[in-house]
Amino acid sequence: MTDMSTLSAPARPAKAPSPLSMFEFWPGWIFYTPVVMYWILMGLRYRDVSLPTAANPRIETGGLCGESKSSILDMAGETARRWIAPYTMVETGRNDTARALQAMEHAGLSFPVVLKPDIGCNGTGVKLVADAAGLTQALAAFPRRVSLMLQRLIPYSYEAGIFYIRHPDEAHGRITSMTYKEVPVLVGDGRSTVEELLHADPRTRLVPQIYVPRLRARLAEVPAAGEALPLVFTGNHCKGAIFHNCTADVTPELEARIDAIMHDIPDFHFGRIDVKAESAASLLRGERFEIIEINGVGSEATHIWDSRTTLREAYAAQFMHYRETFRIGAKKRSAGWKPSGAMTMLRSWLRQRRLLSSYPMND
Repeated sequence: MTDMSTLSAPARPAKAPSPLSMFEFWPGWIFYTPVVMYWILMGLRYRDVSLPTAANPRIETGGLCGESKSSILDMAGETARRWIAPYTMVETGRNDTARALQAMEHAGLSFPVVLKPDIGCNGTGVKLVADAAGLTQALAAFPRRVSLMLQRLIPYSYEAGIFYIRHPDEAHGRITSMTYKEVPVLVGDGRSTVEELLHADPRTRLVPQIYVPRLRARLAEVPAAGEALPLVFTGNHCKGAIFHNCTADVTPELEARIDAIMHDIPDFHFGRIDVKAESAASLLRGERFEIIEINGVGSEATHIWDSRTTLREAYAAQFMHYRETFRIGAKKRSAGWKPSGAMTMLRSWLRQRRLLSSYPMND
């Protein structure tokens, strides 16, 4: 696991670490019901529940749902593009492998690469592909006529989610949240099976439903003493990654770097940038990191999933961020941009939901 010694502690009274927060794996409909209610109240106040979609008006639904990941990255200018991990696109159909290899060659990509749906969320369908045979297998697992992104595997291990907000009438934006994403790892003892190791770990034993389905074929294996078994590939909380609140560590250098990058994406005002960096120190200097993807209005400040975050703090963060989307959306509406409208939001959400249900399970 990544060394956290270079990061300062969050600005709150010290308390005993907990494997999970009280609400960390509540069913989504329970946790997000107050958020939806708040969104509706804000919509009534501003006379348009779709107003936040104008916060990033060049992105479909502002990035709330159904947006193309590549279309956001494609908008990057020369400054921003230097910080984005190289990628290319392929649509499933016929001769998928040959066309994908050709696209990779044209983009200067070589194995290993990360294959992921262009429309998706929560890491669904994301796969690490090591060679041409693995590429063929991964492509075949997706339905036909689905757009997929092939992206260079970033050679850094420190992964973070950085939330950025800039109002249209402000010269500079700010980082409102930063989260370090830790990959949980089981370490073999030469005696215990994977299943026994899962049930012995203080965290994984509390949420076996998160890990067991992906490890079902390996549950009876006995890892050698000292052998490490990473439990997650994608840095997604719902897939089992562990999140740490590092907002207090944000530096002026990092904030200035992120601000310069996001200024180079037209009319982008609100969202989360997922990055991998060489180290915590290099990221805080605003150096040696690469952007995995950029998420819009539908993203959240992921520091709320730190096990030390209280329910009150989590909702306060959610309400503050979504309040900002309405404020920004109102300013963009005054400048002539139009929100998506409720029906467009609904259609985009339904399309995304259908696509997500068709994607293969993560490795």
